[in-house]
Amino acid sequence: MEILKIVMLGMTGMLLGLFLKGIRAEYSVYLSLAAGICIFSYMTGKLSYLFSSVLKFQEYFPIDAAYLTALLKMTGITYISEFASGICKDAGYSAIASQIEVFAKLYIMVLSMPVLLALIETIHGFLS
Repeated sequence: MEILKIVMLGMTGMLLGLFLKGIRAEYSVYLSLAAGICIFSYMTGKLSYLFSSVLKFQEYFPIDAAYLTALLKMTGITYISEFASGICKDAGYSAIASQIEVFAKLYIMVLSMPVLLALIETIHGFLS
């Protein structure tokens, strides 16, 4: 199972980080970053399957490509911001991590506005 590989990689990185924290604390942040990048790069291989599935979904249902693009962008923003926020928290920079999270939430709201406006227009069309 692939999830077990990822969990074991993460747990190994965490245990090595705890071990290094007692010896050289600055290296534990680098190790955490390296483990996170390894897990993130493994995930990017799965993204091709996700994109092909979304395109197949679009073939079956007449959905505007802009909506699917916005959905994929929102998903990417969520993963990237959570990754960066977690690294910042591990390094002891919680304030920066919080700012990354706030910006990501606001940016997702900005990306969702065209979808929300299209939904409101559709509802208005039904009510008129």
